[in-house]
Amino acid sequence: MTTRSYLVLHGWQNHRPQGHWQHWLAGRLTALGHRVGYPQLPDADDPDLEVWLGELSRHLEELDGTGERVVVAHSLSAVLWLHAAARGMKQQRYADRVLLVAPPSGSVLARYPEVAAFAPPAPDFALPCPARLVAGDDDPYCPEGAGTLFAEPLGIPADILPGAAHLDLDAGYGPWPAVLDWCLHRSVPLTVRPAP
Repeated sequence: MTTRSYLVLHGWQNHRPQGHWQHWLAGRLTALGHRVGYPQLPDADDPDLEVWLGELSRHLEELDGTGERVVVAHSLSAVLWLHAAARGMKQQRYADRVLLVAPPSGSVLARYPEVAAFAPPAPDFALPCPARLVAGDDDPYCPEGAGTLFAEPLGIPADILPGAAHLDLDAGYGPWPAVLDWCLHRSVPLTVRPAP
């Protein structure tokens, strides 16, 4: 088996609860023998964009360079990735592919002073590595639709999942086999979680 390095990045107000699919994913990948970073980013309730960009840079530099390096970024960290790309962050070249999960829209982020600075940059830049987007077709944090707002202008493939909302615990996203499949086999599409 080829060993990979994974960096799993959480979103706003996420303190890495054990029931969340990201926690489940990190555990599954670790059990399979991969190297997994799943850091608690600073001040998750009141994050600072510049601080999170610094943390992203540091964690990307820590990715092992001997195998494929994969980033899985949910919600606020998905738009963090876009900010880093718009600024040309050189450390993003350390990643071989990225999954952007449920990025929130600027119109929603602007309503909350704690995260207004994270409003996504205009999508007039190239992503530094292959990317895929997955989002719910009814995400309350992206009412404009993530496919239209992000995937189409960035020219990346997207899986828009029916009834998946924000792909978080509130939407029932604990164990999510499809995201593990994507991590292990890059070309598979993302699908909804199995019914409980």
